[in-house]
Amino acid sequence: MKYDYLVVGSGLYGAVFAREAADRGKKVLVIDKRPNVAGNIYTEKVEGIHVHKYGAHIFHTNDTKVWKYITRFAEFNRFTNSPVANYRGELYSLPFNMYTFNKMWGVVTPEEAAAKIEEQRKEAGITEPKNLEEQAISLVGRDIYEKLIKGYTEKQWGRDCKDLPAFIIKRLPVRLTFDNNYFNALYQGIPIGGYTQLVEHLLEGIEVRLNTDYLEQKEALDRLAETVVYTGPIDAYFGYSLGALEYRSVRFETEVLDIPNFQGNAAVNYTDRETPWTRIIEHKWFEFGKDENGNDLPKTIISCEYSSEWKPGDEPYYPVNDAKNGALEYSCRKSSSSIIRKQLPLDIAILPQATAYCPFHTLFALSFLIGCLFLLQK
Repeated sequence: MKYDYLVVGSGLYGAVFAREAADRGKKVLVIDKRPNVAGNIYTEKVEGIHVHKYGAHIFHTNDTKVWKYITRFAEFNRFTNSPVANYRGELYSLPFNMYTFNKMWGVVTPEEAAAKIEEQRKEAGITEPKNLEEQAISLVGRDIYEKLIKGYTEKQWGRDCKDLPAFIIKRLPVRLTFDNNYFNALYQGIPIGGYTQLVEHLLEGIEVRLNTDYLEQKEALDRLAETVVYTGPIDAYFGYSLGALEYRSVRFETEVLDIPNFQGNAAVNYTDRETPWTRIIEHKWFEFGKDENGNDLPKTIISCEYSSEWKPGDEPYYPVNDAKNGALEYSCRKSSSSIIRKQLPLDIAILPQATAYCPFHTLFALSFLIGCLFLLQK
């Protein structure tokens, strides 16, 4: 074997794993089917702006070890994710907080807001939410559900809210404070210089082959290494022999505008059902509209996002979270256990794409990153 590890995919997971293996004296080859590293967190510089080509990602974590680790490879700015909801021209603060409740109902105190939510929950007669619609109403009331959740969610998932499981919405932040920071995280920000540069630093000194499709050359590539670390869609690994997961994909319409400011915020969600896009990202505001020297950028770049059902040839962004797809994913993982070498924990060698579990295309500093730090400690 020429390599100890063949890492399939140069996204955050693959890059961190490769870095840790190389630092422990292992010989590593990283391959990626795209012409660039960084996977779905890839950013490219256009008009002085780092454009998030595959959707916006904000790094955040509560784990100090993760933060200390990742900041070895990039300095991060102080960006705070505070999206805005646009419902037919009405603007609301996200996540749901006292600013939202004041605009929606005119309430001023947390007690008044809590009473309004409880009133609407009692009117709906919901005791144990059975689907996303009931869960949302029990969290924030019917008014906010109808204006700010229903349309956006149904565009995003391509399904009626009554047909989606309740757990999807449970992580939605709801606050009785005037706090519009989307994440409850100790650490948050965007890497200065972009995510691509961060990944390039992680992969420094490691052999990387781009434009290399693992699944098209699987037998030949498998022979190159003792262990394969695969970070692509798990159903594709098995050639869809166990079935194909239902994914949602996203289409981006990106445009350079010869104006300094389009919407005044990095992310604006369009929550009515009729607007065809789910949100508009204005990339310059992830770095406060400044270039690396602190100068105001004269132009701006926006990306309209359109959610759609995945089909072969599309990028799979996240699987549909329902019972059928959950059962299929479990079958894939169960099958994978028979091929994972003893050098790796059971849940690491076959792993769906990191962004597949981020419905808002937001990069989470999840436990897999910390797992990489200690995987090779022996």
